[in-house]
Amino acid sequence: MSASFDSAVFVPDGLLAGNAGLLVGEKVTIITGQNLVRGAVIGKITAGGKYNLSLSGAADGSQTPDLILAEDCDATGGDKEAMAFSRGDFNQNKLTLGAAHTVASIKEGLRVKGITLVNSVGA
Repeated sequence: MSASFDSAVFVPDGLLAGNAGLLVGEKVTIITGQNLVRGAVIGKITAGGKYNLSLSGAADGSQTPDLILAEDCDATGGDKEAMAFSRGDFNQNKLTLGAAHTVASIKEGLRVKGITLVNSVGA
């Protein structure tokens, strides 16, 4: 079961790996055709400013990891708003990475944005 901001009860899923007081979230628009889960590493499409799963081989701006999705988001039927984390400490083992991204390849870029990835084994 994944955590959701729409849920009446929060069920920890191990994504958060530090002081929850450091979390900063923002509302984003996930582009149509995406069905993403909490913990997906998303990138911003330069033209239009919408987000999708960050793929290393993309050439639309979204190849650069920018945020971590804070809730499941099914945008298969059209663009959909969702919450995403722009700062905080996260368990790298609970992330969903796009094609050709690895934790090593995204870690430093996210760190300079205020997103710290830690290896929380067993969480």
